[in-house]
Amino acid sequence: MTSEVAPEPAALPAVCFSGVSVVRDGRPILESIDWEVGSKDRWVVLGPNGSGKTTLLQVAGARLMPSRGTVSVVGEQFGRSDLRTVRARVSLVSAATERALRPSLSAREVVVTGKDGALYPLGHRYSQEDWAAADRTLERVMGPEAAPLSDAAFGVLSEGERQQVLIARSLMGAAELILLDEPASGLDLAARERLVARLGALACEPGVPAVVLVTHHLEEVPFGFTHGLLLAAGRVLAAGRLEDVLTGPLVSRCFGVRVHVEQRDGRWWARARL
Repeated sequence: MTSEVAPEPAALPAVCFSGVSVVRDGRPILESIDWEVGSKDRWVVLGPNGSGKTTLLQVAGARLMPSRGTVSVVGEQFGRSDLRTVRARVSLVSAATERALRPSLSAREVVVTGKDGALYPLGHRYSQEDWAAADRTLERVMGPEAAPLSDAAFGVLSEGERQQVLIARSLMGAAELILLDEPASGLDLAARERLVARLGALACEPGVPAVVLVTHHLEEVPFGFTHGLLLAAGRVLAAGRLEDVLTGPLVSRCFGVRVHVEQRDGRWWARARL
């Protein structure tokens, strides 16, 4: 008589929003958001300025409590869990993260702080194994560029290099969710394409947890991303598989202008028809 092997339990969603609203000074920033991010999903969130994208990430990153609705992140429900514990399991890469780090830190020092979410690497905090892991993670993200930049001050790196260092920092710990808030903002064409290529390579790695990327531009959607959410005036206009969401009619409604959308070789681009 053969015994059956019990199936492994299904992984909990990385993010689950139900009826989530955020109101500030009487003004709704997010309204009635229903959204679920699977444990291995790669989501891109698009929308015009003021649509609520950054607020959405702040809630998902346990940095902001909603005014209404239910939120669960990495299996922990807000209001029933210690949000400090939730934050330790989520890595948020944003302009605020970059500003909080000392520009005098070296690239590898910035990366090693991702192990525990610190902003400054106290000498006794990290072992030789931690430093070696930081070097490997930096090389994993930056490739051959990592070695000559490892000891360079974070503040003298180019914007594109700093973004890659911050992404390496997000991979340093045991994060179960990575949130990227407009990482390509302000980059020139070459730097943007290098960053998008790195993100595409990471998206295809099975060991990388769920990723949510916020951007304004379809051209910044990396290869390997699976899902999309269009946000307009704080409401979800569309959410689902990327090919079902990034269509001309839906993107046009989202941005309030006629948009032609195309996909080629796993990348997206859009052109407005004014």
